Amino acid sequence: PSLLYYPITPLYYITPLPLYYITPIAPLYYITPLPLSQLEVQAPPGNTVGYVVQQWHPFSPKFIIENEHREAVLRLHGPFCGWSCLPDVDFEIVTMDEVDKIGKISKQWTGLLREAFTDADNFGIQFPMDLDVKMKAVMIGACFLIDFMFFESGNQP
Repeated sequence: PSLLYYPITPLYYITPLPLYYITPIAPLYYITPLPLSQLEVQAPPGNTVGYVVQQWHPFSPKFIIENEHREAVLRLHGPFCGWSCLPDVDFEIVTMDEVDKIGKISKQWTGLLREAFTDADNFGIQFPMDLDVKMKAVMIGACFLIDFMFFESGNQP
């Protein structure tokens, strides 16, 4: 399948470490009626640090955050149908046993005019300071995947 590449260079590092997010365009099928998405995060390019894998659920978006060995580390749960009538849309980051909420990815409301007439979005990510740096990079990738899947018009990169 064809791949989309999103090269990103964080500006706050003294020596930039580029992050690459790779998403298959062709959807993955896991014995479900709907196509599922996944995203691979590389830093530096060629060195996989983790994955974001969509899980099938009939009502709400759910994702598994995996490390470089494809071992499940965290879960990400979104609102009903991936959107909300409330100003901010939160995707909760929870532990694998789904007991503790450890953070969230939020699409932040930017105002009626900006929401209606532009395709610009603001996102915030909250996670523990002691979270592994590789998993932090994967969480940034999850933010890009969420934006691409639920908030971009026409699903164009």
